[in-house]
Amino acid sequence: MSDQKKENSSEEKKETTLAAEILSWVEVIVVAVVLALLIDGFIIINATVPSGSMEKTIMTGDRVLGTRFAYWFSAPKRGDIVVFRYPVDEAKGKKTKFIKRIIGLPGETVTISDGVVYIDGEPLEENYINGTWVTGNDGYKFSIPEDHYLMLGDNRNNSSDARYWPEIAVREGVASSEAEAESFSYVHRKKILGKAYFRYWPLTKMGSLYKNK
Repeated sequence: MSDQKKENSSEEKKETTLAAEILSWVEVIVVAVVLALLIDGFIIINATVPSGSMEKTIMTGDRVLGTRFAYWFSAPKRGDIVVFRYPVDEAKGKKTKFIKRIIGLPGETVTISDGVVYIDGEPLEENYINGTWVTGNDGYKFSIPEDHYLMLGDNRNNSSDARYWPEIAVREGVASSEAEAESFSYVHRKKILGKAYFRYWPLTKMGSLYKNK
């Protein structure tokens, strides 16, 4: 074989090797992206908290992780911090996600009187509430339907939660009466996307969301 042919053959091999290496990297990137989407869509919840409704448990701008499979084999529990579809926006075809704490379970009667939550007449101990509860702290009664849950924020003085959603539903036109709007106080189990467990940002506050439990 002439020197020219050897040189051409060597160049072709280099090009083939480079193309194969590029293709292998493309395959790795594609697989990584697909896995990330599958993990985020079916296994992990990654959320940035935009408001102060869960302070001081979760501060504005905190980033938290949770699992979507937390309730595949067991029911949600009182005190769990969960990510769910906001009922009022859901009725408008939107997919807004909220993060709150589960307070009431299916079939329970929850009342709020003078800053105390009562579950079927028994006071609920809440060591996670932010400050002294003075806003929306009296005169509420919730009869929770089967397969539904009652959500409240830890920052009770500044939280859009079950206390206010019926009023918002009427105001935004997705319910025509107070009676019809009552159902917007509750979140169906199917609308709970997962349980939040861990704050990973900021790094200085990294850790479990359940330190007070």
